Amino acid sequence: MNEPVFTVHPNSAVFCVGIKGVGVSALAELLLNAGVKVTGSDTGDVFYTDAILKELGVPYFETFDAAHIHDGIDFVVYSAAYSPETHPELLEASRRGIPLFKYADALGAYSANFDSSGIAGVHGKTTTTAMAGSLLKGARLPAQILAGSAVSTFNGHSTLSLGNRHFVAETCEYRRHFLSFHPRRIALTSVESDHQDYYPTYESIRDAFVEYGRKLPAGGELIYCADDKGACEVAETLRKEQRGLVFTPYGFTARGDFRIKNFSVENERLVFELNAFAEPFTMRVPGRHNALNATAALALVSSIARAETRATGGDNCGAGSMTTAQLEGARRGLEDFRGSKRRSEIIGEKNGVLFMDDYAHHPTAIKTTIEGLKAFYPNRRLIVSFMPHTYTRTAALLDEFATAFTGADALLLHKVYASARETYSGGVTGKTLFEKVAKIKKANSVYAGDILYVEEPLDAVPLVKPMLKAGDLFLTMGAGDNWKLGEALLKEI
Repeated sequence: MNEPVFTVHPNSAVFCVGIKGVGVSALAELLLNAGVKVTGSDTGDVFYTDAILKELGVPYFETFDAAHIHDGIDFVVYSAAYSPETHPELLEASRRGIPLFKYADALGAYSANFDSSGIAGVHGKTTTTAMAGSLLKGARLPAQILAGSAVSTFNGHSTLSLGNRHFVAETCEYRRHFLSFHPRRIALTSVESDHQDYYPTYESIRDAFVEYGRKLPAGGELIYCADDKGACEVAETLRKEQRGLVFTPYGFTARGDFRIKNFSVENERLVFELNAFAEPFTMRVPGRHNALNATAALALVSSIARAETRATGGDNCGAGSMTTAQLEGARRGLEDFRGSKRRSEIIGEKNGVLFMDDYAHHPTAIKTTIEGLKAFYPNRRLIVSFMPHTYTRTAALLDEFATAFTGADALLLHKVYASARETYSGGVTGKTLFEKVAKIKKANSVYAGDILYVEEPLDAVPLVKPMLKAGDLFLTMGAGDNWKLGEALLKEI
C-alpha cells in the first residue's frame, strides 16, 4: 500500500491540529505564504502564537471537535502531542480518508522542495537557527527559515520568508523527528545525554545523530562544533564511513576557516574573530556559547552563499564564500540580533533590577548560560530561579544539575515541571535536587549565596521581592512555567 505524499500547492487546504504549537504554527505560516489555505484547532489556552495567527488571519477553533473536519480538507497536520487513535479530529479525518501527517513528517516533506539545511543539537539549535536567519536576511539570500521560538529579527515570528531557493530549519532529535528532514547541510551544535525517556544512554542519542548525518547526500556538508566531544564523535563516525561528505569544523579549537580567536567581552558586547574573515564580529547577546552559535550560523550561511553563487552563475569575491556586500549585510544582521524568545530574553528592568528569562533546562546549557551572563554583566548580582523539566532528566542528571548553578549568587529551586510524554515511578523530585545542592554547599562552599526552595514559583513572590535591589539580575531558567515568577516580580517591585 502506497503511503500518502504531503504535496501542497496554492489553494490546497490544510487543517492543523495543535496549531498554537511553535513548530506547527510556524509551518502553518510558511504554508500560508505559499498560498495554501490554512485552518486549525487547539485548546483555549493563550500562547504568544495566538497573536501571530490572528495577525496572519488564520482561522482556528479553540476546541477539538470531529465536526471541524470536512471533505474540503486536503491534508491534516498534527502535533505529536495528539494521537490518531484517540483524538476526535484525527479519528474523523481517518474515517473520511483525509491523509494525516505528523508535524515532523510534514516539515520533512516541505524541506524536500528546497536546498535545505537542518540545524540540530542538544543545545543551541534554536539560537543558531535564529542567528542564521538574521545573517541570511542581512546578506539578502533567498531563503525561508523556521526556528523553534519567536525571533526579534523575524518581527516576533518564528519564520522568515526571503525567497524560495533555500530552506533552513531547526530540526529536533526527540523520537528521531529529524529523520523526516531532507538536508543538504547539517549544522551540529552539540551531542550529549538528554531525553532519557527515549534515549536511555548517551550512545543511543549519539547514534540517532549519526543516523541523521547519514541523511546527507554525497557532497552534503556536516558543519560541527569542534569543541563538543559528542559532535566530534558523530563527525568521526561519518568520516570513517566515507560517504563523500564535506566536514566543516567550527569553534575555539577548530582548524580552518571557522576557528574562533581573540574572543572578548567589551561594554556588554561579545567580540570575536574568525580565520575566514579579516574583521571581527560583534554581538549584543552574552556568552561564549553564543559566539559558537554565531560561528555555526556564519559557516552555514557561507555554504549557502556558495551554493547560491553556483546556482546563479555568480562569482564569490569576499571572504568565507560571501561577496563583500553579503558579508557586510551578514555582519549587520549579527549586530542587530537580540536573541529569541526565552533565550536570554530581557523581560524588563525596574528600579535597577534587570529581569531575564532563559529556556536552558540541561546542566550544560545552564552552566554555560550562567557563565556567559556573569562575564557579560560582571557588576550585577545574579539571582537564579530554576524549575526542572521532566522527572527522567532530573533523575538521570541529578549530580550534574546539582553543580550547574555554582556561578549564581543566589539560587531558588522549584518543583519538577512534569511532561505528559513520560512515565516516571522513581523518587526524585525538585526537593531532591534542592537537598543535593544544599549538601554540596555545606560540604565545600562552592555555592556562596542563599539557596532556597519554594514548590510553586508564584508562591516565591513575597520571599524574593525584599531580596531584590538595584544592580541585580533576576533570571528564570528552565522549560517550565517559572517565567511567571519573573513577570510577577517585575510588576510588584
